Amino acid sequence: MPTEKHHRVLICGATGYVGGRLVPELLNAGYSVRCLVRSPEKLRRFSWSKHERLEVIHGDLEEIETVRRAADQTDAAYYLVHSMISAGNEYAERDRELATQFTQGIQGSGCQRIIYLGGLGEMGADLSKHLHSRREVAEILQKCEVPATVFRAAMIIGSGSASFEILRYLVERLPIMITPKWVKMETQPIAIRDVLRYLVQCLEVPETAGRVIDIGGQDVYSYQQLMQIMAESLGLPRRVILPVPVLTPRLSSAWISLVTPVNARIARPLAEGLRNRTVCRDDDAQALMPGPLFGVREAIDAAVGKLRSGEIETWWSAAGEMPGDPEWSGGTVFEDQRTTTVSASAGATFASLSRIGGQCGYSGADWLWWLRGLMDKAIGGPGLRRGRRHPDQLNYGEAVDFWRVNGYEQPTWLRLRAEMKLPGEAELEFRVEPIDDNTSNLIQTARFRPRGLLGLAYWYAVLPLHAFVFPRMLRGIRRDAESDRQTADASAEV
Repeated sequence: MPTEKHHRVLICGATGYVGGRLVPELLNAGYSVRCLVRSPEKLRRFSWSKHERLEVIHGDLEEIETVRRAADQTDAAYYLVHSMISAGNEYAERDRELATQFTQGIQGSGCQRIIYLGGLGEMGADLSKHLHSRREVAEILQKCEVPATVFRAAMIIGSGSASFEILRYLVERLPIMITPKWVKMETQPIAIRDVLRYLVQCLEVPETAGRVIDIGGQDVYSYQQLMQIMAESLGLPRRVILPVPVLTPRLSSAWISLVTPVNARIARPLAEGLRNRTVCRDDDAQALMPGPLFGVREAIDAAVGKLRSGEIETWWSAAGEMPGDPEWSGGTVFEDQRTTTVSASAGATFASLSRIGGQCGYSGADWLWWLRGLMDKAIGGPGLRRGRRHPDQLNYGEAVDFWRVNGYEQPTWLRLRAEMKLPGEAELEFRVEPIDDNTSNLIQTARFRPRGLLGLAYWYAVLPLHAFVFPRMLRGIRRDAESDRQTADASAEV
């Protein structure tokens, strides 16, 4: 249990990959947790979202008074915010702005310390833009009058992290790889479980305040060696890896974008970071906060096991800001609505609907969806490569291929906002209306607000495809729901 001094903490970035896993660790350790979030709905996907010691404040880091209010009567504030996913190429500037506003809000709030998770890598002309940005944020936080603990980590090994997913997909899909020469660069990965242990344990170690602490796992390997370890964990033969000196970060990121779920905009800064040696400078972390550390093989095996069992707490693509709902009133909005009656309960119908996308596909004309995803990926969109976190569970804010869940009420309502490259704004909405215990209506509505003449041309060009794709999607969802009901009835009779 925590001491009286550290009884309440603030987390900025609770909906992100690390933050979403840190909150339950803190709650389990006995802390009261306050989360400052832009989209509170994104927290509903977590089992801990209704914990009695959890407080949620709806607000933005840009609002200094909101930050000050959120930090009031807290003993520590975790800053786990990174704009690489949401801000595109301007992420470094965006990160500087948010960190500055955060420190202005923290000062005078009574908060006793700041805790930040940054990246390993030594300053110099060759430091990648991504790692340089993380270092800039750390320096801004360290200038605050509130003492900051800055943790620096290399690759975080955990199911659903962006770096881990890049490594996994490359190894799974490419038995032969032509890689940049810096694939031989050394790095010291750390398991997500060890990251969380350090983040929690530092609260009870006063000596960590005001320090920069490098954290890493037991092992130091090259990225080339990590790929072979990943292959072993996945049960695959050794990969043939051919380092060459001609692959630029732009080409490397384009290749990563083609093969993995991570698009080029995110892949490029991660690829650039490969050229930097990311190894701990000392063992201060273990000296201050002793405890067992995962080895690389053990960490990869644990992450792969989580993926295979579907027990993934957080996923990289769910991080980032949620855009506001489209203002469908005003301007030209095209709508395509279709309805079918399903001989199954609303719950069974919604369960079938919730399996949309990912490996399950779109219940008909999947080759057209595949082609649309390929076209989207070719022009820099996410395509279908992101898949989904879980095969039959959805939550607000999660990515589903080139969609994002921005409306979810089980068992009646699902809304998907398109993140594919489009000359306008699009969404696909489903509503389930119960008729009786064994019958329901499924209503599907596609909306599109065009942007300029190109948007108008796009709508009319795809309209014939809607007449082919959408009825098949509805029939597929209906078929699966009715099949599930028949299976359940047969089991009940037995």
